[in-house]
Amino acid sequence: MTKIKNVIKRSGTIVPFKKLRIMNAIYRAAISVGGRDKERSEYLADKVVEILEQKFDENNPPHIEEIQDTVEKVLIENGHAKVAKEYILYRDERNKKRKKEARLASKPDANIPWSKIWHVLDWAATHELNTIEKYNNRVKAGEFPHIVHESEAAYEEDLDTAAQMIIDRSDKLRMVFISGPSSSGKTTTTIKIEQRLKKKGFKFVTINVDHYFFDLEEHPKDEFGDYDFETPQALDLELINEHLLKLSEGKEVKIPFYDFKKGKRYLNQTPMQLKENEIILIDSLHGLFPEFSKDIPEDVKFKVYLEPLLQMKDDEGKYIQWTDIRLMRRMLRDSVQRGYEPLQTLKHWHYVRSSELRNIIPYANTADFIINSGMPFELSLYKPKLLSKFEKWEYQFKNDPLKNDAYIRAARIKNMLAQFVPVEDDSPIPKDSVLREFIGGSIYKY
Repeated sequence: MTKIKNVIKRSGTIVPFKKLRIMNAIYRAAISVGGRDKERSEYLADKVVEILEQKFDENNPPHIEEIQDTVEKVLIENGHAKVAKEYILYRDERNKKRKKEARLASKPDANIPWSKIWHVLDWAATHELNTIEKYNNRVKAGEFPHIVHESEAAYEEDLDTAAQMIIDRSDKLRMVFISGPSSSGKTTTTIKIEQRLKKKGFKFVTINVDHYFFDLEEHPKDEFGDYDFETPQALDLELINEHLLKLSEGKEVKIPFYDFKKGKRYLNQTPMQLKENEIILIDSLHGLFPEFSKDIPEDVKFKVYLEPLLQMKDDEGKYIQWTDIRLMRRMLRDSVQRGYEPLQTLKHWHYVRSSELRNIIPYANTADFIINSGMPFELSLYKPKLLSKFEKWEYQFKNDPLKNDAYIRAARIKNMLAQFVPVEDDSPIPKDSVLREFIGGSIYKY
């Protein structure tokens, strides 16, 4: 039992001290350089606590920076220079991000697909859907079904373009990656692209990358102590890359099998080999992550990036944030398909978002084509389902420093949803819509 009870965060907020967070931070840094020794990570965390207890106690809590300095010191002194370097790089990256967020950006963010954004904004303005006020006016005029049709048509046009680009490169193409952050609509999009290409005579095989998860006991954990399935380091990236390379060369591989009930992976289970006219189709959060397919020649793979790139301003002239749309989508989907309470999704979302900003968003502009899955009308559907919950959560977390992120998101989404005309009847939404992946009623099985 440590005599240190609290930690001072950078904001000055005092929060409980937890050795588990130190251990997880060390373990995640170790994973980044190929290590997976949890016992060693715990041993090093104990060393960190031991040093901290020589300087701090219940009445004199350490600052977060002092804890991180101590972690670096312990890693270096115990012969883990590579892990220390990774930890230092990550810490430096976070510091730069905080400084960037603290000032107005002086130039466009390289992570944002500006060309695509301009196209989406132009479409929204043309259809009187670039502000909530204009959207509401159309809904009040009885045009909700027309908005649905226009929005779905724009999404389908993106799919047509992606499919045609794949066809144009089909002489060398061996694999298609469909990637994007959580709840962007990858599963439906993958199905729809596959349908289009099958009509043109293409044959596909799919690889479920979930079978490449490491055993659960080797997984990194998030800061809550929960196993983190969002990070690419939860996957055996070396084996994925090795198998994809062999498959692209026409060789046979044996796909592993992951038993989620036992949290255990079994190697060399299912034989797989591409036929001459077959293409691998991969739906994955991390399809654009460099280590995922680092040895695969660019001309044999086609990369699609997907996100709800909605371009709509609220009554204060601020654009609706894409991450808020995906958060609500995931709440609805997880409550039905996984039995998760929406509150659980909210409290963990900041960690999901942090992983996206490190491992997914930075690679958006490496995609061959970007698809917009955002539908202007979806917010009207979410209002009757979720507004009252966000109102409750804003009040619940208002003065809780440990749930500050949840409070900020709840307040922002509550204010945004309150501005929309609500729609409870989802019958105008096509049964094959990408939104059915989240609101239910799809013709597809997920």
